[in-house]
Amino acid sequence: MAIEDRDDAYLITHALARDTLSRLRDVGTEQVAFRKGLVKLGRICGYEIIDGAMETEYVTVETPLTETTGERVRGLDDVVIINVLRAATPFVEGLLKAFPRAKQGVISAGRDENAGMNDEGEFPISIDYVKLPEITERDTVIVADPMLATGSTMCAVLDHVTEVGEAEPADLFVLSAVSAPDGLLRVGDEFPEADLLTVAIDDHLDDDGYIVPGLGDAGDRAFRTT
Repeated sequence: MAIEDRDDAYLITHALARDTLSRLRDVGTEQVAFRKGLVKLGRICGYEIIDGAMETEYVTVETPLTETTGERVRGLDDVVIINVLRAATPFVEGLLKAFPRAKQGVISAGRDENAGMNDEGEFPISIDYVKLPEITERDTVIVADPMLATGSTMCAVLDHVTEVGEAEPADLFVLSAVSAPDGLLRVGDEFPEADLLTVAIDDHLDDDGYIVPGLGDAGDRAFRTT
């Protein structure tokens, strides 16, 4: 299992995840390759969640020659993936290759760059659209956003996610490609019930609240906007 416990978060250490992230970081990676890289990374992360966090059960299988015992993953029909628009869209596309029957939710959330970061390292967040499926106590919920910087956006998103349904889900994962220590600490403090998964824990945030070394603005690079 290529998931390591790093106290504040769980680190996905699969070699292909690290390789793909390195290509995403490269300033020379153009739009199409960047978007495809996010899809690939989402698929790898999905498989790692299955391998590291989901149980299997023994089943009887009838082969063309005889009856044998096999294993099936439990709970694949009880997965909810929350897409934090817009940067997470290709990331979620990859997750859906691992969880093709997942229920999907969408939250459009973004920080107010003009207002800037306050003294506590937080941004005001605008939530423009929310559409979530019902969440039950059987569900594994994955909230996906490639970048976890200050944690402002993710905390605003989780406020909505945790209000859905009458019971807590079986598992709640916050999944990112790159995270800053500040964001991990904030989300972990405000939502201790969430397991934080990331491919990399980067060094720090700059004065504008961007992850360093990071990979730039994932949404702009994937959709060729500025």
